[in-house]
Amino acid sequence: MITLRKSEDRGYADHGWLKSYHSFSFADYHDPKHMGWGNLRVINEDRVAAGTGFGTHGHRDMEIVSYVLDGALAHQDSMGNGTAGSANSGVIRPGDVQRMTAGTGVRHSEFNHSKDGTTHFLQIWILPEQRNLTPGYEQKHFDAASKRGRLALVAAPGGEGGAVTLNADARIHAGLFDGAEQATLALDPSRPAYVHVARGQIDVNGQTLKAGDAAKLDGEAQLALSHGQGAEVLVFELAR
Repeated sequence: MITLRKSEDRGYADHGWLKSYHSFSFADYHDPKHMGWGNLRVINEDRVAAGTGFGTHGHRDMEIVSYVLDGALAHQDSMGNGTAGSANSGVIRPGDVQRMTAGTGVRHSEFNHSKDGTTHFLQIWILPEQRNLTPGYEQKHFDAASKRGRLALVAAPGGEGGAVTLNADARIHAGLFDGAEQATLALDPSRPAYVHVARGQIDVNGQTLKAGDAAKLDGEAQLALSHGQGAEVLVFELAR
């Protein structure tokens, strides 16, 4: 079964400096029909104005993944990432995948690193396999060639295949599709899956999705992506 979640049906918040679409209930947006999908709890599509950002705030017991589409995001946290002398600059750019394990508790801030343009990114929350993990941080770059016409594994348990390590029973794939490019992915029908179209347009198992649209898959044995038009897609294999 495939259920579509149209872009215009998402929650929306306009804070002036931040414009955010919520695929699932978040902050002031609450819809009991859209509290998450499997262990995927949040997908926020955020656009942050130049010179602004999220001040220092706390998280715990969540795997948080940031995926930048345009611009650059500056990250600092209580683990020392993004601070002077740190081995990690904390700047996340298109193609980068950042994972922060909140675990027993972490505080961080996120700001638009670009001085004259909007930073457009996806903030993703996934429930961890266990509570009270040691906080952690990881960031890797996946260039366009690695995602062109295929689904590249960008986050997975144990860092499978060079992916960012997730402390959660979930896998995230990313792909770029245009024209005749197409890809298939075998799915476990007993597990839910989720497809989010970050930009462009693409057919998902024969149904056309546009930027901001998503598809919930349940009981499906295969995902087929085709007829992309400047499409960038994230695919989630999830636990119930």
